[in-house]
Amino acid sequence: MFENLSERLLRTVKNLRGQGRLTEDNIKDALREVRMALLEADVALPVVREFIERVRARAIGEEVLLSLTPGQVLIKIVHEELVRTMGEANAELNLRAQPPAVVLMAGLQGSGKTTSVAKLARWLKERQRKKSLVVSCDVYRPAAIEQLRKLAGEVGVEFFPSANGQEPDVIARQALDQARRQGFDVLIVDTAGRLHVDAEMMAEIQRLHAVLNPIETLFVVDSMTGQDAANTAQAFGAALPLTGVVLTKTDGDARGGAALSIRHITGQPIKFLGVGEKTTALEPFFPDRVASRILGKGDVLSLVEEMEQKVDKEKALKLAQKVQKGKGFTLDDFREQMQQMMSMGGIASLLDKMPGFNAAPAALKDQAADKEVKRLIAIIDSMTPQERRFPDIIKGSRKRRIAAGSGTQIQDVNRLLKQFDQAQKMMKKMKGGGLMKMLRGLQGKLPMGSLPPLKP
Repeated sequence: MFENLSERLLRTVKNLRGQGRLTEDNIKDALREVRMALLEADVALPVVREFIERVRARAIGEEVLLSLTPGQVLIKIVHEELVRTMGEANAELNLRAQPPAVVLMAGLQGSGKTTSVAKLARWLKERQRKKSLVVSCDVYRPAAIEQLRKLAGEVGVEFFPSANGQEPDVIARQALDQARRQGFDVLIVDTAGRLHVDAEMMAEIQRLHAVLNPIETLFVVDSMTGQDAANTAQAFGAALPLTGVVLTKTDGDARGGAALSIRHITGQPIKFLGVGEKTTALEPFFPDRVASRILGKGDVLSLVEEMEQKVDKEKALKLAQKVQKGKGFTLDDFREQMQQMMSMGGIASLLDKMPGFNAAPAALKDQAADKEVKRLIAIIDSMTPQERRFPDIIKGSRKRRIAAGSGTQIQDVNRLLKQFDQAQKMMKKMKGGGLMKMLRGLQGKLPMGSLPPLKP
């Protein structure tokens, strides 16, 4: 998300380098570029106008202090105003209610409500140790109830059965009664959507709201709908007392306009981002971190948290012990590392959080694409156990067989072997404390504060 916006903003800042002061003249062109970048990102026009005026008011005449360049001053101002536009701080899910705390999900058909119900139930189970009951009140869409039943089984949470012939408010009452009787912490309610906003849909969800009295009413919206997301948000905000937003399909949106518009339109904070199709692909929304990603500064905090949650620590420890003892790093280990990264939402998702990756050349981004990683894993899967342990034996005829078996070309097999060779050399350097030596060597080459002081 935000790829196009990031590129435009960073290019604008580069144009200000070497100038000693931000003035009416040099800020005018820069703000025109920022304005165009926001409009191309599908940010709502009222939001763009207000944002530009706030940046202009702060930027014009501001002195460049110490070693800062005008570009750095503008970046600081834009960063702070992006955070302000998106909501200052993370708005946590409010579950402070007599159990069960009811979370009602609302939105158009196709916005990702049902998947978001399952993702949220999983997030509550794994991050907050909450026992959730999920229920579908969507009695119109074919297979909607069955879809939620399957997803509930996948994430390991309780599912309340409902049927197409029932009234939605009857289902809601029964589910709430069961959640109370069986001591659930949270009841998450999926509702029917339409292809457009209509009076019948709004009346039904208002009845459900009256029956359930939810502590959280979350508006689920597809980020790729752009300006339409803002219009739909207005309609739902007028009909329901919304408490927050879940922005879905952000992994497929290179523009990011909805993220910058939605709080201004609804008056409510974005609480979660859907960052992929898997039920693990849900992230709490931190405006300051997202602003950093937009401006190419990365999001190291989210990256660390993600690794804490999703890395298989037992496998990682075994590999670390193996490397320390100087035992061979094999293609099986290499494949394991790639699979671990894919389990964390994919390599592109991880690199998106790394500082500077937005400004990386397109060719480098393509190499980091998940489809490229899947291709590498397929190549290794086409090898025999002996070939994975002793890759030096992989010559002409073996390469042809592996390429044919994985649906790739011989040059793809050669590229994999070269990448593995580089990884193997790095692992050898880490043997017997070599990692600490490598980090000490990096200390003088990285920006101040990137690494903590290393003890001998």
